[in-house]
Amino acid sequence: RFVKAGKLSEQAAQQTLQRIRAGTDLQEAVEEADVVIEAVPEDLSLKKDVFQKLDRYTKREAILATNTSELSVTAIASATTKPDKVIGMHWFNPAPVMKLIEIVKGETTSEETVAAVQKLSQEIGKETVVVKDRQGFVTTRAIAAHMIECIRMYEEGVASAEDIDKAVRLGLNYPMGPLELADMVGLDTMLFVSENLTEAYGDRFRAPQILRKLV
Repeated sequence: RFVKAGKLSEQAAQQTLQRIRAGTDLQEAVEEADVVIEAVPEDLSLKKDVFQKLDRYTKREAILATNTSELSVTAIASATTKPDKVIGMHWFNPAPVMKLIEIVKGETTSEETVAAVQKLSQEIGKETVVVKDRQGFVTTRAIAAHMIECIRMYEEGVASAEDIDKAVRLGLNYPMGPLELADMVGLDTMLFVSENLTEAYGDRFRAPQILRKLV
């Protein structure tokens, strides 16, 4: 896609692909790594299981980053013997295009780990923000509130789905409408995030009935 758009040469694309190695042996993949970025589904028990294995397989000084968009980094770090090396490194989709990485400092994350991830992010051309380990961080809380309210407006019959998306795109200069975005993210994921945020912050994040019915 980048080659077709003229933003990347064919040679650079081939060089990038040659640096990517796929594998199914987790220990072999991470044992020499300086930084590991986990991106499994948003399930706390699954992530803790992965981090327990990473703790066994990686070097003591390796940084273990989670790409979670809303789960507790501190809870994930508790599955390891080096919680000072565990950090949130929340990327945005599509990762090659989106400039931001939301860095989440857990209660036990060291300042050295934060500085190292900031430096790495800058070296690959990203901008960063550092946030506390609170449910949903900054970006997920903000976009979830927006999307849930727009789903609620559709449920109330304020406007059609198409017109709600059009109003937000053209009136607020968003690149994508909130209902389009909900479809892309996945309504099951939206419901999961809504329930977690409701548990943390109350009814302002409660899922509309139509979201529950569609899931």
